Amino acid sequence: MSAPAPIPPADITYMPGTTSNPFGYVAPMPKHLRESYLNFFSARFACANAKAMAHYHESMMGFRALARREMEKDRNRGLCAEVVQNGKITLEFVAPVMPAHREEGLKISDEEYEDLESVSLFLQRHGEGVMDVVFEVKKCKELYDWAIAHGAHSVAEPALRTDVYGSVLAATIRTYGDVLHTLVERIDYSGCYLPWYKPVETVVPINSDLSHTVPFVKIDHCVGNQDWNQMEGVCKFYARALGFHQYFTDDDYNVTTEYSALETTVMASENEKIKMPITMPAIGKRMSQVEEFVRYNNGPGVQHLALLTEDIVAAVTEMRRRGVQFIEVSPQYYVDLRDRVRDYHGPPIMENLDDIEALNLLVDFNKDGYLLQTFVKDHISSRPTAFYEIIQRRGAQGFGGGNFRALFESIEREQARRGNLHPHSGPQSQYPEEEKEGENRGRRRERTAHAAKQD
Repeated sequence: MSAPAPIPPADITYMPGTTSNPFGYVAPMPKHLRESYLNFFSARFACANAKAMAHYHESMMGFRALARREMEKDRNRGLCAEVVQNGKITLEFVAPVMPAHREEGLKISDEEYEDLESVSLFLQRHGEGVMDVVFEVKKCKELYDWAIAHGAHSVAEPALRTDVYGSVLAATIRTYGDVLHTLVERIDYSGCYLPWYKPVETVVPINSDLSHTVPFVKIDHCVGNQDWNQMEGVCKFYARALGFHQYFTDDDYNVTTEYSALETTVMASENEKIKMPITMPAIGKRMSQVEEFVRYNNGPGVQHLALLTEDIVAAVTEMRRRGVQFIEVSPQYYVDLRDRVRDYHGPPIMENLDDIEALNLLVDFNKDGYLLQTFVKDHISSRPTAFYEIIQRRGAQGFGGGNFRALFESIEREQARRGNLHPHSGPQSQYPEEEKEGENRGRRRERTAHAAKQD
């Protein structure tokens, strides 16, 4: 299987941007299709050992086993899967159960062999990580047809999957790097996850005590890291092929520390329940966290999933009790925080500041309220690539812009410990025309933001 071609910059004509058409694309997706996106359905991980990965999430992060797909006589010959859930967060861990080359005597269909080869190749290139961010939708075929007509690469055409619990319609397209988006439309399905998955009711011992739970709600957002000068091309792809719009907040997404820098644009579905921040490196003295990710991930990919909770103090306290480690924040941050709180006039902060400091939580606020967040120190795989964010919102709908400097300085300390905070390689765009466009990026972003505020 050959490597997928990166998403090329769109050949489109610009006009003044709006909230639903951030890049001024002259033929945006019709509103009835944009409204077909419902929520994140699940995140699908490629991994070497699905059982071990599921057990980690159950024992360390409070997830519970939901479903399983294992080898049967006439099905699931190449891959196995373990599915866990906490609140409305569903994670699927997929692993190969046979070699990625055909062995004589090993029974497997051509379709299942393609799936096996895809997962095996992802592991070879990127290590363990998120290979498919799955969306629940209302009009799977129409969304798929629009995406393919507007530049998306097909991985699986719309197909009906049926078992005793009903049917779903699903299709898959490729987005940045080797990351996929599967569109899932529930037709009349009442099963635990998807057709051909069996329910699992086993509970790891630590989860038997219901007084010690990790109270997650749903996936808040999913961050995708890109290489130099590729962010805007990917954002255009989400706008023209998926009908997403640029999500505006008061946060400053051009982040610079003493050593490194990055840029981010947030793309969102029409109902804004699916948010996909797209990030790339910017010029700095040293290699940024985004550039480190791209190098060790061997290309673009999902950097982190943000898991929403309604009680971050309880969630982080319980995860710490189970052995999860989180980033460490400078004590000076909390001295400054107390000064910032005195000047804050929004909804009162309900959490105790001493608890916030003890747990190394970050706090950001704006006119709408505040949010608290932290990041798991350990990466999902052995590579320094994907990780989790834990976030709680009380009104504020940004992404912690006021915390970015403290957060990235914490991450840079970990980079330095790994020996990776060294001079960066510099911009190396695969598309020279994107570099020319970069000169106008700042002016266009300002114009689009202004137009959105006028809508």
